[in-house]
Amino acid sequence: MFASAHNNVFSIMTLAIAGLLIIASGLRWFLGKTGRLQESLNTEIRKRTRTWYVIVAFIIAPMIVGPGWTVAAIALLSMFCFSEFARATGLDKERLISYLVILGIVVVTIAAHAKSMAVFQAIPILFCIAIAGSAILADRPSGFVQRVGLSIFGFLFFGYGFGFLSLITSDPRYRPILLLLIIAVELNDVFAYMAGKLLGRRKMSPNTSPNKTIAGGLGALFLTTLTVYGLGRFVFQGTLAAAPMLLIPLGMGISIGGQLGDLMLSSVKRDVGIKDLGRLLPGHGGLLDRFDSLVLVSPLYFYFVEFFVSSPETQSIVTQIINK
Repeated sequence: MFASAHNNVFSIMTLAIAGLLIIASGLRWFLGKTGRLQESLNTEIRKRTRTWYVIVAFIIAPMIVGPGWTVAAIALLSMFCFSEFARATGLDKERLISYLVILGIVVVTIAAHAKSMAVFQAIPILFCIAIAGSAILADRPSGFVQRVGLSIFGFLFFGYGFGFLSLITSDPRYRPILLLLIIAVELNDVFAYMAGKLLGRRKMSPNTSPNKTIAGGLGALFLTTLTVYGLGRFVFQGTLAAAPMLLIPLGMGISIGGQLGDLMLSSVKRDVGIKDLGRLLPGHGGLLDRFDSLVLVSPLYFYFVEFFVSSPETQSIVTQIINK
C-alpha cells in the first residue's frame, strides 16, 4: 500500500485493527445466536462495536490521505472535545470566550501544519491574555475566576494539548507513530477494565471513579508497557526510540498519563454531576469520554518523538551521552 518501510508497518497495524474488529463482531454474533449473551448485553456490545468501526475509520482514513487531512481531523477532535467540555460546565453560555477558544484551536492547527514552532510556543500565553482580557471587558466580576479558569483549562488541554499530535505529522513516519499512541491509550483502558474485573478489589479513586481499581491500574501499566515495547520496536526501527531502555519508560508513561487523563475527566464529570460528556458516540458517550486518555499524554509523546526520533541534533547529543 505504501512505499516506505514505516508505512508498511502502518498498513500491517491497520489490517490488524480491522481483523480484531471483524473477529469481535463475529464472536458477538455467534454468542448472541447461541443464546450465550443476554439480549440487553448483546445489544450494548453491538452498539459499541458499530461505533468502534466509525471511530477507526475516522482515525485511519485521514492518516492514509495525508498529513493535512490528519491535522484537520485532529482540529475537529479538539473542537468537539472543547464543545463537550463547555456544554458540561456551562461555559458555552459565555459566547465570546468560547469563540476565542475555537479561534485558538484554529491558530494552533495552522501553526502546527506550517511547522512554525515559534508561533506554536507563543500561542498559550497570547490566548490566555486574550481570554482574560475579554472577560475583564465584559465588566462582570461575579464568576470571573470561574469563566477564565474554565476557558483556559479547556483551551490548554483540549485545544493546545491536542495540537502536539498535529506537530507529529511533520515527521514522514507520522502514520505508525500516531497509530501506536492511539492503540496504546485505547488498549490501556481495555487492560485496566479487564484486570480490574479479574483481580480488582481495592478501589483506586472511589470518589472519582468507583469502578477503577488498583489491580486494574497495575495490570494496565504492565500490559500497555508490553504493547508499546512490542510494537515500538517496529514503529521506531532505525532510531534511538527503538531501544528497550526508552520504550519501557515510554509505555509506562503512556499508561500512567492515560489513566490520569481518564481520572481528570472523571473528576470533571463528578464535579458537574453528569455521567457522560456527550452523546455523539453510541455506547461510549462523547468524543471526550472516548479520547480523555490522550489529553495528558499527547504533549509528552510529542517530545519523546521529537527528542528520540525526529531531531538529528538531539539524537546526536543523546547518543554521545549514552556512549559516555
